[in-house]
Amino acid sequence: MNTVTESTSQSANVVVEHLRAWNPKAVTEVIQFRDETTIVVPRELLRATAARCREDAALQFNLLTDATCVDRFPVEPRFEMNYHLVSIPRSDKLRLRVRLSGSDPSVDSLIPVWPGANWLEREVFDLFGIRFNGHTDLRRILLPDDWEGHPLRRDYPVEGFRDVPSTGALFRKSTP
Repeated sequence: MNTVTESTSQSANVVVEHLRAWNPKAVTEVIQFRDETTIVVPRELLRATAARCREDAALQFNLLTDATCVDRFPVEPRFEMNYHLVSIPRSDKLRLRVRLSGSDPSVDSLIPVWPGANWLEREVFDLFGIRFNGHTDLRRILLPDDWEGHPLRRDYPVEGFRDVPSTGALFRKSTP
């Protein structure tokens, strides 16, 4: 992955310039890879930066298409939250990335900016254990409520359950 201070893409330059003009601390890093732009944002500025991306008339990122997480265990910061944005009027894409430590995996919810972030954030919470501050309904969405742990974390045990009864009798052919 190539890390650059100034992006080679004209579209990325516009986004980075607008965000830096708005708040110089909003962009800590710009990553350009395979014609995709990722802007790394400090955790405390994520919601404000996302709102700026949506509301700025020059940017118009009016669609959140995905929110996903990467576990970099044992590296710190351990988690990377990635938000994939699309500007339909400008036919442009952008990724906002926030790095989170393993000791405090929490970030502000983006539901106030994009209400569709609700289920995306619930999925990340369920599978990675990332907490979203200000989320209106943060509970499991895929796994049962009594499930212990978060199965997409790299340190989640993969041995499986040892107390599952044998199901061999279910697959024997019955004789007529």
